[in-house]
Amino acid sequence: MTQKPYGADPPSLRKTLGVVDGVAIAASSTAATTSIGIGLGVTAGVVGLHLPAIMLLAFLPILGIAGAYSRLNRVEPNAGNGYVWVGRSLTPWLGFLVGWVNIVATVAFLAYTTAVTGSAMLQLAGEAGLHEVAGLALDPGSTAQTTAVGIVVLVAVTLTAVTGVKTAARLQSGLLVFEYVVLLGFCGYGIVTGPHPFSLSWFDPFEIPSASALAQGLLLSVFCYWGFEAAFTVNEEVRDPRDASRAGTITLVTMLGLFLLGSVAFQRVLSEPELAGHGAEGLAFFGDRLASQPLAALPLVALMFSAVASLQAGVIPTARGMFAMSRDRTLGPVWSKVSARYGTPAAGTLLIGALATAVAALALVIPRLADMIMATVNAVGIVVALSYALTALAAAVRFRGLLREDWRQGIRAVVLPSLSAAALLGLGGYLGWSFYTSTDHLEVSADNGWFLLLTPTAMIVSGFVAAAWAKWVRKSPYFRTGHGTDADAPQLLATPH
Repeated sequence: MTQKPYGADPPSLRKTLGVVDGVAIAASSTAATTSIGIGLGVTAGVVGLHLPAIMLLAFLPILGIAGAYSRLNRVEPNAGNGYVWVGRSLTPWLGFLVGWVNIVATVAFLAYTTAVTGSAMLQLAGEAGLHEVAGLALDPGSTAQTTAVGIVVLVAVTLTAVTGVKTAARLQSGLLVFEYVVLLGFCGYGIVTGPHPFSLSWFDPFEIPSASALAQGLLLSVFCYWGFEAAFTVNEEVRDPRDASRAGTITLVTMLGLFLLGSVAFQRVLSEPELAGHGAEGLAFFGDRLASQPLAALPLVALMFSAVASLQAGVIPTARGMFAMSRDRTLGPVWSKVSARYGTPAAGTLLIGALATAVAALALVIPRLADMIMATVNAVGIVVALSYALTALAAAVRFRGLLREDWRQGIRAVVLPSLSAAALLGLGGYLGWSFYTSTDHLEVSADNGWFLLLTPTAMIVSGFVAAAWAKWVRKSPYFRTGHGTDADAPQLLATPH
């Protein structure tokens, strides 16, 4: 007896995107303005005045990861990308884990970005003279207030994402242009006029205080680069799969330039205590140091636009990844339902928004926004490093024959991804061990090592539980073959019942 639970034909997505659209989606997902405005301050609290060094150092393994994504995408474009590639080359269990941790990490990221968006809006309200509503004093550092405001925005951008990637890409392109003009203008001005002297030691990673600071700083920086692969999650919706690879590479190189510009500018304008002490309000403080109102509010507006765009960009790739997993019956059928009107996984997109809203509400157990940011970034950094490393290893295994056929190609396709994977796995393992040994009790706090380790551990363990359910309850063929459903296949493979 055969079973074709989702119909004779696999659901397909409309091919409407070009390379510029892919760049817009990937750049919005990476959210350079948010990473500079918030991530630099968080990272400075760990590595001090060595932000340019840590950003350059983190770029090296990420560049190897990007090469692995591009090469794998050329031979097998699929909305599931890492989930499909790792399942085929390594094992379906690890492939499923890659898909799973990307989902839960993005939902956590959406919860964090929801609060960041709300914080930017409340800061803007304060700049405009609105400090109180119905007797409630507005506090941009309050997780409760920022989350409530951010959830309203999350609902709006989720509804926009339902209508199609093309519509979302147009919106994000407009937001990005404004963000980058403001970012380049203020950072360039800060580099020229900043009161703190430029120092080459900023680029010296050997002056970072300790090995644990180096490891944590690298993972925080990896988190800043995270999102360039969003270009590969829409590879079934681009007219040419090579456009996804081009978009991912262009985005990554652009992010490096912006992060170096931002880190040097911040360190020219702000002292180390100022840089590390302002958290989610760092970009607003930076703007106030360089200009008077209303011009000083422009960086804050750019931060708000970046947060809004990254919310939408987070919803889009996650829904596509779950679409691919559902198509293979490793997740339920609701995630692969395609809207006849919009040609998008509309139901899945709405559900992602609902899940992110729920997690954002759960984050209220950490009352201060800065603490929630640190906890989320550390957790996501570890699981993203794991996902990237496994995808790079999948590329190394899949193309290992090139070492015999063409050693130059072999170095790019096998050696560099392997080195990148080893670096990220080593960093994640070392940081996890340092968290474990840093305390002797569990406490819901961003400075408690066991709490910081518990969150990524729960993400990974839940992935293996969900994989077991997909294998033995859903009886997904993915766990027998390791192959995902071909995006362009005319029929699903018949599956023995």
